[in-house]
Amino acid sequence: MPGIILIGAQWGDEGKGKATDLIGTKVDYVARFNGGNNAGHTVVVGDESYALHLLPSGIINPHLTPVIGNGVVVDPEVLFEEIEGLESRGVDCSKLLVSSEAHVIAPYHRTLDKVTERFLGKHKIGTTGRGIGPAYADKINRVGIRIHDLFNAEHLRNKVEASLHQKNQMLVKLYNRRAIDIDETVEDLLKYGEKLKPYVANTSLVLNQALDAGKTVLFEGGQATMLDIDHGTYPFVTSSNPTAGGACTGTGVGPTKIDRVIGVVKAYTTRVGEGPFPTELLGDDGEWLRKQGHEFGVTTGRPRRCGWFDAVVARYATQVNGLTDFVLTKLDVLTGLESIPVCVAYDVTSADGSTHRVSEMPVDQAEFTSATPVYEQMPGWTEDISTVHSFDDLPQTTQNYVHRLEEISGCRISAIGTGPQRDHIIEVHSLTD
Repeated sequence: MPGIILIGAQWGDEGKGKATDLIGTKVDYVARFNGGNNAGHTVVVGDESYALHLLPSGIINPHLTPVIGNGVVVDPEVLFEEIEGLESRGVDCSKLLVSSEAHVIAPYHRTLDKVTERFLGKHKIGTTGRGIGPAYADKINRVGIRIHDLFNAEHLRNKVEASLHQKNQMLVKLYNRRAIDIDETVEDLLKYGEKLKPYVANTSLVLNQALDAGKTVLFEGGQATMLDIDHGTYPFVTSSNPTAGGACTGTGVGPTKIDRVIGVVKAYTTRVGEGPFPTELLGDDGEWLRKQGHEFGVTTGRPRRCGWFDAVVARYATQVNGLTDFVLTKLDVLTGLESIPVCVAYDVTSADGSTHRVSEMPVDQAEFTSATPVYEQMPGWTEDISTVHSFDDLPQTTQNYVHRLEEISGCRISAIGTGPQRDHIIEVHSLTD
């Protein structure tokens, strides 16, 4: 069959695009199941680098079918900018399928996202301002607009009116902004509807039929485990479920059709935006990691916060996703370090002021916010590993580092990224067999 889920195991930016591209050479479909254009994947092919935000990373592979599932929120303007950008570089996007049930990010969602974040001041969440949160809020409040709504002018107008009835009151009376014009919004969305028609399909049916026919489907998550609305560092999270369970709800494929769950994890840790980050490095070490790893957001350009590998987070990701494999990326970034700290536990402060040590993720967010990392030191290496294609050919200290991460994360490491190029990867165990 198999159905393979690929998700981020930290706070995002782990290199899921590289992992998807690797697995994509062996699958028939790649389906995005959550998020919107707040995600960012970079795929490097030879001298070409492709920055993808909304489209599935597998779209670079001409033999497979890329799918945007119902769990994704779609900004039509961004979608077509991305399609046109790829096609101008010779990438065929004609096989793309978009779920008719996916929700639409309308222009007013972007407006609300930006003004709300500014209004929160010091309590801001750190959103990308791209309207993802407000679009998901409309979905939950049952005033959202789906792709298939864009094909019926009267139906669409009723939905836009219902959605803007309260929003315009808020924009004018609370945020001192101009009200959104309903006619202009409907007109713009109808135009995008005409452009979208050739791509729209019942993607749940397509994916289920593909799996039943023995095809291989890769379910690609945006963002990552620690940004999950239910299981992440709430409230500093995204508005969807990037964990493995989101693959089923976000595509309409049942869990009995899933065979592998692969988590992508960096050899260190980064996050973007606000929120607790126990292993964050605020001094020279953090700046060194940022420069060595080129840690700047694909979507926003924001510098990422950097820290050492956090095994507590990795074990938690293994638990909540039911991981079968890890893909360890950016191992080459650590080259040159004499000693590499690895976080194996936290010292946390309880509400009564007492301090205790934990080796698993605290369920109390206040405790997680207070967490101080407990480090174990691992010997580093100086050899260039980017040209190594076999695990046994890695320096012994590098092998020891990988083995230790595997041991304390509770899941086998099946592939290792050793550089930015497409072939800078070592597959220790098959990710598709």
